[in-house]
Amino acid sequence: MTRSQRLLSVVLTFTGAMHFVRPKDYAAIMPPQVPRHAEAVALSGVAEIVGALAVIPTRTRRFARWWNLAWLVAVFPANVYMALEPEEVAKRGVPADRIPRWMLWARLPLQPLFMLWVWRSTEPEDA
Repeated sequence: MTRSQRLLSVVLTFTGAMHFVRPKDYAAIMPPQVPRHAEAVALSGVAEIVGALAVIPTRTRRFARWWNLAWLVAVFPANVYMALEPEEVAKRGVPADRIPRWMLWARLPLQPLFMLWVWRSTEPEDA
């Protein structure tokens, strides 16, 4: 297992666990069109931890690649919503309105970079 794979697994495990430690923060950034915020937060936390664990064994890395990429695509709208509506997010308890707007927008391109990390860290051993 490479250092990158270990780090990816740790990061995904930590952020997945945070869905259960601070669920209201995650629910606050979800677009209003998404139903059942509490359940969606829990489900996305579990999905993230499953993806983290799947990175570890060589035999599940292909699954981990597609699972984690799908999860990153699925949660991206929450990041966009936070950039578009920081005042609404703030009303739900996350002080997004106190974060400079340029920072909310600047973090959006990090998602494709994170996806690239997932892609590269889950390449087959013989690649």
